[in-house]
Amino acid sequence: MAYFEITNIDKTTQARVGRINTAHGVVNTPAFMPIGTKGAVKAITPQELKDNGADIILANTYHLWQRPGDDLIKRAGGLHKFMGWDGPILTDSGGFQVFSLAKTRKITEEGVNFRFDMDGRQELLSPEKSIDIQANLGSDIALILDSFPGYPFEYQKSEESVALTKRWAERAIKQHKKIMSHGKTVNPGQKLWGIVQGANFTELREQSARGMVELGFPGFAIGGVAVGESPEEMLKAVDKAVPYLPAEAPRHLLGVGK
Repeated sequence: MAYFEITNIDKTTQARVGRINTAHGVVNTPAFMPIGTKGAVKAITPQELKDNGADIILANTYHLWQRPGDDLIKRAGGLHKFMGWDGPILTDSGGFQVFSLAKTRKITEEGVNFRFDMDGRQELLSPEKSIDIQANLGSDIALILDSFPGYPFEYQKSEESVALTKRWAERAIKQHKKIMSHGKTVNPGQKLWGIVQGANFTELREQSARGMVELGFPGFAIGGVAVGESPEEMLKAVDKAVPYLPAEAPRHLLGVGK
């Protein structure tokens, strides 16, 4: 069975209907992901999520790392058991917090130094650490740690973030393969996806997309959007990335849910 099966393609727009086959079930695409940032989707039960058509939910690596801790969740049997959800889960890498918590973090080649708001302690979230956390959580789709500068877009900063994200991606792949080969994960079927950056610059989106494709990811997220730009600018940024991504791979548009 293929990881991603395409069941229909619109001849005019090339929009696809398909299904992602994960260790915890099928995600019918296109799909909206309800957000369970800290291990629960607010004000609704897991069964109600299913009854309302949710195939997959998204949880936040950074916040679960901070509280209650990925080690505790691993001891509980992984995030699925911890939150009472037996369907697919995608975990982001902590990359959005690199943007949203800019006042309490510092980016280096090694990773991102955060100051936790609950106790003030300093912690490093490296590409490898992000993978370790997501392996402990046992999500079905894990994302690489990425970097993006935010809005308004500046070419030099965007170019630097594309290059840094590529280097971090290479480290993330190496760590993910190591963990999987040693059986040190809650979910042996977890897949790691790449993330395309490049702001609204055509050449940078192409460069980032081609770089992620070269690394052989089974799926791709498009990041660095919905960070202050207009909806029209966001759609243009997406249009600049999609042509360089494999038609046979699933895609996730990060951060646009409302």
